Amino acid sequence: MTRTLTFGMSVSLDGYVAAPGDDLGWGVPSDEQFQWWSDRVAATGLALYGRRLWETMSSHWPTADQQPGATPAHVEFAGRWRDMPKAVFSSKTIPVDWNARLVTGDAVAEITRLKSEDGGPMDIGGATLAAAAMRAGLIDEYAIVTHPVLVGGGAPFFTALDNWVNLNLVETRTFPGGVLLTRYETRR
Repeated sequence: MTRTLTFGMSVSLDGYVAAPGDDLGWGVPSDEQFQWWSDRVAATGLALYGRRLWETMSSHWPTADQQPGATPAHVEFAGRWRDMPKAVFSSKTIPVDWNARLVTGDAVAEITRLKSEDGGPMDIGGATLAAAAMRAGLIDEYAIVTHPVLVGGGAPFFTALDNWVNLNLVETRTFPGGVLLTRYETRR
């Protein structure tokens, strides 16, 4: 049995995971949405990160639970994040820690290998890394958390594809603030 690979991120209504300048300020989650992300982290067998997303996450979450005013939800997420096994994909050598290992070789080949192993579900994050997996047909599920904002440009959630990818809708959920989760499975 192969592991499943899910690409899930917050996205603007016009399809971007980050606004120009890597601005993420439009995607602040409600408490309910934050708990949904935390529960995903708890259920993830292996998280695959691109370099830029790794740098963003690892600059905050390793010590977020020790910051003044850390909420119980942030304390829980920080612990789950540190404990979750991670693979960080980068073409250059960068420091990784907190239950992570660095992958500098062919990302598609490594993701293909990881999918063939036993283990829990895998999540992939980072638009560039996910685009390579998307083009290679490796993504089994898309979890799109759409925020009601138009940012006008930046890093797109979806990449250009050579072939259509047919999907089945498996879940919809509304979060406070008009944020909508849609989960789709790839039809194989």
